[in-house]
Amino acid sequence: MARRLFALERYDRVAGEDADDAIDRLTTGTTRLRGAVRLPTDGVVLALVEGPDAQTVAAVAAAARWRVDRLGPAEWLGSAELLGPAELLGRAEPIGPAEPRGPADSLSAPESPAPGTGGDLP
Repeated sequence: MARRLFALERYDRVAGEDADDAIDRLTTGTTRLRGAVRLPTDGVVLALVEGPDAQTVAAVAAAARWRVDRLGPAEWLGSAELLGPAELLGRAEPIGPAEPRGPADSLSAPESPAPGTGGDLP
C-alpha cells in the first residue's frame, strides 16, 4: 500500500484545549505520525502523518478526537535521514548540535583580520 504524507494543522482557539492529549493516537494500523511541532508565535500545531489518503487520515484524527483545522498533502524536503528517523525520538541521550558547515551555519560572528594583514580598509 502506498503511503502519502499529509500536514494537519490545528489552531489554538479554545482555552484549556491541549493538542498534546491525542497526538499519539494519530498512529494506527493505517496511519503513522511522523512528527509534530508547535509554532507558538502562530498559535498552531503542525502534525505530519503518513496514510493511504486524506480521507483516512482525517477519519483517524476524528476518531482520536484531534481536531483538524486544515489538512493537505505534504512533501519531505531532503532525505529521510536528514529529517531524523523515528528511532531517534526514543534516544536516552540528547542529540547534540551539528558542527557548523560554513559561515552561514555559524552562530558566532566572524573574526576580524589583524590590522596590516590585508583585511583592513584603506
